[in-house]
Amino acid sequence: MSDDSTAVGKEPCPKCDSRDNLARYSDGHGYCFGCGFYQHADQAGDRPVETATRSRNKIELVPGEVRALSKRGITEETCQKFRYTIGTFNDKPVQIANYCDNEGNTVAQKLRFANKDFLFQGEPKTAGLYGQWLWRDSGKMVVITEGEIDALSVSQLQQNKWPVVSVPNGAQGAAKSVAKSIEWLEKFDKVVFLFDDDEPGREAAKACAALLTPGRAFIGRINGHKDANAALQAGDGPKVIDAIWGAKAFRPDGVVMIEELFDKAFEPVIVGIPWPWKILNEKTYGIRRKELYAFGAGVGIGKSDVFKEIALWLIGQGEMVGYIALEEPPGHSLKVIAGKFLGRRLHLPGACTTPEEEARVKAELSGKIAFFDHFGAMDYETIKERMRYMVVSLGCKHIFLDHLTALAAVMDDERRGIDKMMADLSAFTQQQDFTLYFVSHLATPEGKPHEEGGRVMEKHFRGSRAIAQWSHYMFGIERNKQDAESPTTFRVLKDRYTGDAAGLTFGLRYNRDTGRMYECELPSDAEKLGFKNETKTDGEF
Repeated sequence: MSDDSTAVGKEPCPKCDSRDNLARYSDGHGYCFGCGFYQHADQAGDRPVETATRSRNKIELVPGEVRALSKRGITEETCQKFRYTIGTFNDKPVQIANYCDNEGNTVAQKLRFANKDFLFQGEPKTAGLYGQWLWRDSGKMVVITEGEIDALSVSQLQQNKWPVVSVPNGAQGAAKSVAKSIEWLEKFDKVVFLFDDDEPGREAAKACAALLTPGRAFIGRINGHKDANAALQAGDGPKVIDAIWGAKAFRPDGVVMIEELFDKAFEPVIVGIPWPWKILNEKTYGIRRKELYAFGAGVGIGKSDVFKEIALWLIGQGEMVGYIALEEPPGHSLKVIAGKFLGRRLHLPGACTTPEEEARVKAELSGKIAFFDHFGAMDYETIKERMRYMVVSLGCKHIFLDHLTALAAVMDDERRGIDKMMADLSAFTQQQDFTLYFVSHLATPEGKPHEEGGRVMEKHFRGSRAIAQWSHYMFGIERNKQDAESPTTFRVLKDRYTGDAAGLTFGLRYNRDTGRMYECELPSDAEKLGFKNETKTDGEF
């Protein structure tokens, strides 16, 4: 916006369709105080605008008379102090807020019409905040309002003795106006923002407060009223004073003090929902809300079976589960879980069920597990929205995602895709209060392949280190597919909660009749090498 330009009229905004929020300036450009739209002079075309008489260095002021604003509850004395007058512009009655420089010379005027339209004339950039010229360049406290009438209201309630100013262009331009006067404001011990109690006003107050030295900015809210003048008209002036002196020190979102956390910090620690396996439960103290659990395994090791085992267990604990499998249809997922419930592998050819068994499955699982039929939808945002629906609308507090790698594979950059997803999912679980279990494929290791029992390590998880960074627990699932009798090794790679479980290993054995996985002992090193655990005699190795 040119320093030599002055508002000369009001027009409809071509972007937000407001009737008169776009101010037209003398150099031809336009600016909407509603949505912030800027229109260059060469885009304006021929538009009729009202003009205010001015020269380059001097404006011709609109003359006005000091009067009380009876409908607003503002006295003549208050209007006199702030040079707020009543006059006529282009044969229309206007209220005139005179903006002055540090010497008290009027350098700009804000004209307010009966229909609440306004326009500026003069050089408001040299004036600072409205009323700023009235007060000393330092002090204990200054109050900033969102409009001139509110500034007059607050000042009047304080007998016109204490510093009160207003931003010139409302919430939309508040931060810019405060930034221009920051040097003056920083000389006060306390700066109280008493903006309108609506969303634009609250957001503008926070944006302005963030510009000041930490500890200097305070935000007040008037109980039961949108702004100071509304309280004044209602006879609730004391509430304005209470809002000023009871204003809360501004802190950026997320910063909290010890007194706000004390009670929560010393609440008794509650053990989480148990895992299906005793040894894992003892070391991790159960499953907790808002945590991410990563599972990694080679191809065909049985990670999906582990997932379904945990899901069925949680249903048995009375929990609601959401199950998203991206590489198998939901009907197959349900068939395997139902088979585990009945103790038979229903997904094998020839397996059948009786009407009574089907009734049992329906009675026990209905309303306790939701599936996602993805129909080829593999993009992250779609999956995230389905998760949100499961959590918010269906009440699922446990979401199983099999698998994360499939979502990253369709992105332009898998590594960066995983970085973005992990950071977002961590925030998502916190916001929506649920636990996320997800599978990640592994990179090919050096040495023994994972499919032949090779050890799973954190660095093997596909993509970047983001999975290790954001996950609360990381689990490796290991098994030699070439040895049908070997048990699965369940390995805890990371434990953010206490660290006690990291390094824990235990065995899981798959029952080929029931389809269930049971905790078992792992073979000793000697047994792995083919030696039997027999009593030795003298001379034997």
